[in-house]
Amino acid sequence: MSLLARWCHRHRLAVVLAWAGLLVALGAAVGAAGSDFGNSPTAQNTDSAKATALLRKGAGSAAGKSGRIVWRVENGTVTDSAAEQPMADAVKEIETAPGVTSVSSPFTATGARQISRDGTTAYATVSFEEDVSDAQVAQVKQLATARESAALHIALNGQAFTVNPEPNPVADAMGIALAFVVLLFVFRALWVAVLPIMTAIVGVGGSAIAVMLLSHLVTLSDTTLTLGSLIGLGVGIDYALFIVNRHRTNLMAGMGVGESIAKSLDTSGRAVIFAGLTVVVALLGMLTLNVGIINGMAVGAAVTVVLTVLAAITLLPALLGLIGPRILSRRQRRAQAGPRAQDASGAGTGLWGRWAGRVQARPKTFGLVALVVLAALALPTLTLRLGAADDGNLPATSTNRQAYDMIAKGFGSGFNGPLVLAVDAPTAADKAAAAALARTIERVDGVAGVSAAPMDDGQNVGVISVVPTTSPQSAETSRLIDRLRSDVIPPAEQGTSMKVYVGGPTAGNDDFASVLLGKLPLFVLVIAALGFLLLTVAFRSLLIPAVGALLNILSIGVAFGAIVVVFQYGFGASLLGLGAAGPIESFVPVLVVGIMFGLSMDYQVFLVSRMREEWARTGDNQRAVRVGQAETGKVIAVAATIMVCVFGSFVFGGMRVISEFGVSLAVAVALDALLVRMIVVPALMHLCGRANWWLPRSLDRALPRVSVEGPAEEPARWAGPGHEPETAGIGR
Repeated sequence: MSLLARWCHRHRLAVVLAWAGLLVALGAAVGAAGSDFGNSPTAQNTDSAKATALLRKGAGSAAGKSGRIVWRVENGTVTDSAAEQPMADAVKEIETAPGVTSVSSPFTATGARQISRDGTTAYATVSFEEDVSDAQVAQVKQLATARESAALHIALNGQAFTVNPEPNPVADAMGIALAFVVLLFVFRALWVAVLPIMTAIVGVGGSAIAVMLLSHLVTLSDTTLTLGSLIGLGVGIDYALFIVNRHRTNLMAGMGVGESIAKSLDTSGRAVIFAGLTVVVALLGMLTLNVGIINGMAVGAAVTVVLTVLAAITLLPALLGLIGPRILSRRQRRAQAGPRAQDASGAGTGLWGRWAGRVQARPKTFGLVALVVLAALALPTLTLRLGAADDGNLPATSTNRQAYDMIAKGFGSGFNGPLVLAVDAPTAADKAAAAALARTIERVDGVAGVSAAPMDDGQNVGVISVVPTTSPQSAETSRLIDRLRSDVIPPAEQGTSMKVYVGGPTAGNDDFASVLLGKLPLFVLVIAALGFLLLTVAFRSLLIPAVGALLNILSIGVAFGAIVVVFQYGFGASLLGLGAAGPIESFVPVLVVGIMFGLSMDYQVFLVSRMREEWARTGDNQRAVRVGQAETGKVIAVAATIMVCVFGSFVFGGMRVISEFGVSLAVAVALDALLVRMIVVPALMHLCGRANWWLPRSLDRALPRVSVEGPAEEPARWAGPGHEPETAGIGR
């Protein structure tokens, strides 16, 4: 690492220009190729996936998008000439618009059901060609809304007309501004506040462009960019801060700028690389789930972390070289002659040194209280319900939300998410059984209405549309889906060759949630095992990695508890403009597990690596834990504060799924840094004594040797109870 640091320092202007050239080249490539994001979370081999496949088979080709045009009058009915005439004209124009295959109008004999019983609400369903362009959809929107007036309110929803909220640049700016204020307030030096943010922005900007190009090769959701920005800004600023903080310490100890940069990269730079590796491993662990959209988001986030780490170990040293001693405040430059004062114990005399002493004095009390608080905050996780929030949780100004509310008021909440039963009925007896099934479903609790078009003799695939009495995101709707699959459909299929599958967007989201929830425990175990292995290699210990893995799981529980309370229970969600109470988006917990596990490991690496460095020097566990906690407490607290600012700013970005990430990660990072790393970990390490550093000799020889804090003395090794620690390269 020192060689890389010295090279970047000597060629600092070339390194800065190379990064600028890279951004320009990537930007030009995106300008030519664009992006290709998609939003279709599906789970294979589920009932809803089979329903979709059967319906496509029956149609003879892949079906295109469809959407609803909904209109409502406050006075009179939609069949009055003042409302019917303009909407009938609009429907005729839309029927001949490019990209449109058909329009089901309520002003026909077969469309009477598309007018509400009170006559105030009606809708038309527009079906598009499979390859319809955005411009063609926009033209239909314009034709539909052109007739809106004070007496006739028009809104649109459905897959074709769904408008995904755009990433809010204000959220990014707010997080960056708060991070700048925190850094400036704590370190009282302008460049300390500027350089970490500048490095993170370059890393995130480059990764965003790279992810846009990657979207042509991998299935990526359009939330991947916002998610990458959320993660990249947090870890990018933190990683740069750790290096800058070590560089400042070296300068205050009397080192020259070039020597200090090399030393900082050879110590904190190594820790940054290892910490970034743990985040990448945790993110790529999501590939074990084998879900296309999750795989894509994991790869996109991993690319972001890799580029922020590269910026921290190449661009940052070059910038530090350009800045020179001005990274210190004027007062520090005047007092640069000697190292910072330390007390006799080796720990700083400041706030964190005193706190480390208190934890050492009463480890059982502090550790137990912190664990109880964390367990209580994680308790709501036991009621976690996955699903997909429906349009009823969108802002009231959204056309999708307005259409949802009009449909719910005119036809009932369940009409916003009907269940689509795909029927495979090859024989006449099967067709009769399908008709009987439709009549049976009408009497099932939770069903508001059923419609089934009769099948002709040459038609083997039929559709039964079931309208629930409850909204798409309701738990009652999920229970209705289960009831149909387990209690209603199997008896109807007995004695026939008929096969019936429950599909549609509502059932698809429900199946996707069930698949992910079933795989979540295995995913947690996989990344916990990977994290345990990485920490074992880094710290030559079994106890520290085991404790770290268990505490990381507890931090993840706190993250889940936060989103359950805010989004599922609804406490504070409406005040924050995040919609009403509803299920948690299916893929959010999976991504939170990967992200939070990696971030927790970061803090564990930065904390314990300093403890291990002191253990290697003295062989005194109590001193090592106290000094490590005292000397890393400030920078970990500042780093966590920055992450909370960045993550918290995304809560107000206008995207519910991103807000879920923001709330869960902000709460979990704050408590992980302050309770887990600054109380629980030191307390347990004080109680365990030299057993913290025990590793069987055979395993020690088998594992590769990785120096997280750079070249140092061989650490003391505890051979077990009754044995003094063996040392190599340190005095006894």
